[in-house]
Order: sequence, then structure tokens, then C-alpha cells
Amino acid sequence: MSQVIRIGTRGSKLALWQASLVEKELTLHGINCAVVTVESEGDQQQDKPLHEIGGVGLFTRMLDEAMRRNEIDIAVHSLKDVPTELPEDIVQMAVLPRGDFNDILVYKSATAPDFADDRPAVIATGSLRRKAQWLSRYPHHTVVGLRGNVQTRLRKLAESDWLGAIFARAGLERVNELPANSIILDWMVPAPAQGAIMVTARLQDAALVAELRPVLNHPATERMVAIERDFMRTLEGGCTSPIGAHAQLDGKKVLFKGGVYSINGERKVEVNVAGEAGAQGLGVQWAQEVLARGGEAIIEEIRKNLTP
Repeated sequence: MSQVIRIGTRGSKLALWQASLVEKELTLHGINCAVVTVESEGDQQQDKPLHEIGGVGLFTRMLDEAMRRNEIDIAVHSLKDVPTELPEDIVQMAVLPRGDFNDILVYKSATAPDFADDRPAVIATGSLRRKAQWLSRYPHHTVVGLRGNVQTRLRKLAESDWLGAIFARAGLERVNELPANSIILDWMVPAPAQGAIMVTARLQDAALVAELRPVLNHPATERMVAIERDFMRTLEGGCTSPIGAHAQLDGKKVLFKGGVYSINGERKVEVNVAGEAGAQGLGVQWAQEVLARGGEAIIEEIRKNLTP
């Protein structure tokens, strides 16, 4: 391919790492490319929670527009930030191999906190999903908001009197900022597609998609995150809703855990199930189970609380 493929990305250190990963892979296959940065609305407004400034598509719209203006050819996203319904003129070109899907707590004390007692504590996160699950487990704690890129959030934690803050482990690893004073929250259900990277392109660029998809796409990851996103879509939850989902391929089985949580952590409906890897509609099926077991009432409560 003689043309230079312009890879669009946000300008954060993590986003640039992701774009560089795509650039490296394409270059290894003899494809000329260059990284182009585009600032998103989410990067411009860091003083408010995501759900207050239009969380769904907040980090993707500007890159979509840049593709429409022919300023970039493809765009690289953290998949958990991408709406479950793409614009009609934008297509999913590839999903890269997934990184670590876990959430972690970065704490300030010299040793890992002991949460066995009922002492009060302050935990920071910008995610309603993390807030809801934390309060469900530790209702005597206080959860405060935290926005910004990885480095900004780590700095705010260092300058605070909080016990700790919650991060995606993959994000910290990818920018070499994973502190030793951190613990994996293996009980917390991650965001749908957490740890995965998506590359999008214009619908009209079918030839480009056909050329690049085999180079970049990881079919197993693509299948698992599709189940998670189907689960979220069926629950009608946007990227900022307190919905968690994780699908894992285990031989011929898909192991799945998902749930929806009230914002205050007082109510939750979860599933921990397995299905045949070749079956269709697993994410939809498991979401319908959650809705039938009380999830629909929780979703309605979330809608009321998040509607301006």
C-alpha cells in the first residue's frame, strides 16, 4: 500500500501508546502510516463527571468527525469508551488482542489497606460502575469523583487525603505508571470491553478495511467483547452507566460475569454463567436474565438519576 495511513487518536499518553501499537503493527507489515492527534470533548472538559457532559461517545465523536473531514483514515479507541451503536458511516475495522481487564486500587498507605473493619474511608473514581460496586461492598465508605488522564489522576491522589483511587490496570501498565502500592480488585466486574482497543474506519473505505483488518484484528477478543457489548446494549446502558461485563473463552465455553448496580450500591443484579462458544446471542440472553430478575427497575432508577 503506497498511501500513508493516517492514524487518528486522542492526545493523552495512554491514547498515543495505543495508536503507536497500531502504527507498529502496520509498519511490521510494510504499511506506511503516521499518527495524528485529535483532542476530544472529554479531554477538553475535565471538571465534571462523564455522565454530566454526555458520556456516551464523549471520547469518540471528535475522531469520527476528523474521519469525515478526511483528516485521518482510521481511529484508535479504548473500546470501553466506544458507544455500542456506531454512527452509520463508521465501522469497526478491528479489535486488537486484549490487555489486562482488571480494576485495581492504588492506595497511599505503606501497606495494603485492611477492609475487614468498619472504619470510614474515602475512595476516588470517575466511574459510576466502580462507585456503585465499591459502595455495594463497602457502604460505610465515601466515594468522590476523579477525572483526568492517568498522570493527572495519580497526582490528584498523591495530593489528597483519600485512602486510594480506582484505575484500570491495563491503562497504568501501558504507560509504565503501575505503582507497587496497588491491589487487583478481582471481585469488581470490569467495564464491557475493558482492556481492549478498537480501530474504526469510514464505511466508504471498504478496500482499506479489507487490507488492514487481517493485520490488526484478533478474532477471539472480538468475539468476547461483542458479547459484553451486546449485554450492555440490551440493558440500554451507555458507557457511563453502572454496568459491568466480562466474557472469557475457556476451550469451547464462554465464562461470563455481568451485572447492573444502583448508583448508591444498595441494589444489584448479577449473573455468573457459562455458554457454548459457538452460540449466538449470549450477551442478549444474559442481559434479559438480569432485566427479569430486577435489573429493569435498577436501570429505570439510573435513568431518572442521570437525566438532567
